[in-house]
Amino acid sequence: MPLGGAVTRNTLRRQIADALRDEALAGRLRPGEIFTVKQVAEQYGVSATPVREALVDLCAQGLLESDHHRGFRVHAFSVDDYRGMVHARMLVVDGIFRSRNLYGPSAGADLSYGAELVPIRRRGEAAARAARAGDLDVLIGYDIRYWDELGRIIADNDYIASFLNRLRVQAWMFSVPHMRCDSYRLEWLWSGHVGLVDAITRGDADGAVAIVRDYNLRSLEWADLLDGRDGATG
Repeated sequence: MPLGGAVTRNTLRRQIADALRDEALAGRLRPGEIFTVKQVAEQYGVSATPVREALVDLCAQGLLESDHHRGFRVHAFSVDDYRGMVHARMLVVDGIFRSRNLYGPSAGADLSYGAELVPIRRRGEAAARAARAGDLDVLIGYDIRYWDELGRIIADNDYIASFLNRLRVQAWMFSVPHMRCDSYRLEWLWSGHVGLVDAITRGDADGAVAIVRDYNLRSLEWADLLDGRDGATG
């Protein structure tokens, strides 16, 4: 009986953390917004304990900040934070490819994972459609799952995959408020999910690396654009 209670509480803790994360990714929880354990518990009709644990988990993921006097605050990521995320994922992903000896004489090494990539490709197709349509809500959900699953296959290391997933979520946390008010956001929404999966399926390491590098460079270009806007309006 005690074990069952613990499992139920842990499940509730994850559900609350996921729900709050989704609220932030949807832009309904704004950067800098403050709320308390009591407010969240009342909103979801649950006790304070799993709520407090869920909020602590989100703090550990870098999505919230704890203010002992006021409650919890949605973390506000800066443009420099975003650049750091992009540079970090560039280094890690390049390291993954290098560790598989894909640069050099064996640049044509087999990078194919066969059937494992089929469901990921379907998610990539959905993400690409959402990106082209400018549907952020649909895109974010598919994009995060796409990169999480692809990262776990390519990295073959849960620690690295978890780190990349955390960067992915944080990058979207930064991006969403800007993209919600950017009438030109379609230009910056990446839709190369299918091309990347297809390159990996073919074992085309050079092609896969080129797609990822181009995507990261576009992300840095967008960061520079945001910096220019801030400078013009600041």
